[in-house]
Amino acid sequence: MIYDLLSIVKLPFLKNRELYFSLHRLLGFYPRNINYYAQALRHKSSLTDYYGVNDDNERLEFLGDAVLDAIVGDIVFCHFRNKSEGFLTEVRSKIVQRETLNKIAFRIGLDKIFMSSPHVSSLNNNMLGNAFEAIVGAIYLDRGYELCKFFIDKRVIQRFIDIDKLAYTEVNFTSKLIEWCQKRHLNVSFEVLDHHLEHNSEQIFATQVSIEGVKCRIGTGSSKKESRQAAAKNTLVQLKKSSEFKKMILSHRDLSTVSSDAT
Repeated sequence: MIYDLLSIVKLPFLKNRELYFSLHRLLGFYPRNINYYAQALRHKSSLTDYYGVNDDNERLEFLGDAVLDAIVGDIVFCHFRNKSEGFLTEVRSKIVQRETLNKIAFRIGLDKIFMSSPHVSSLNNNMLGNAFEAIVGAIYLDRGYELCKFFIDKRVIQRFIDIDKLAYTEVNFTSKLIEWCQKRHLNVSFEVLDHHLEHNSEQIFATQVSIEGVKCRIGTGSSKKESRQAAAKNTLVQLKKSSEFKKMILSHRDLSTVSSDAT
């Protein structure tokens, strides 16, 4: 608190005082090291160093993604005290999914201070969600875990997310995977690998996802639709967690494009 009061006194003399005020409105506190936040707000397409930094926000996005997973997991764990690990994982994934983060970034006004090239027309295509993760990374480096958790809990989840309602909202993972592939001009298919009866006579289906001919995750369920949903969800998790897997998929697309051009 004393540090924040001292920061207010110094604001008229600071180069980025407008950014300080904007961040205070967004975060609920004044930054200590403004450079972290300036970097978090700079997309790699930006040619200007208006905020006084030359580095883009990708490293902070990486850090923020990990910190956000931990904090949301912490919040969900405390909120749903008697729920299973699978339920908690599901709720966390709904909160930290890209679509949710994109909406939150707009709601808190991140688009008004975000820096990107005017030639980039994809502000609605994950850039702001990525910038939100970078801001989380900046808060963690600047003020530590507890204040970062306070920001996520009080300034984000409690204001913009009905966590109980979200927990019981069904997500169509199949549609999300198909949409992800369509945006990148990738071919995706679902193949039923197995269908058998369990000892209790319950039907069990196993479905595997393939993208550009690359075998991806398998999902099981009591119907073809349920197993396809599970396979799509598992594949989306794999794409999010493994950059090497994502690169491999994209390289297969590029190879198939070259092959078709050659013929």
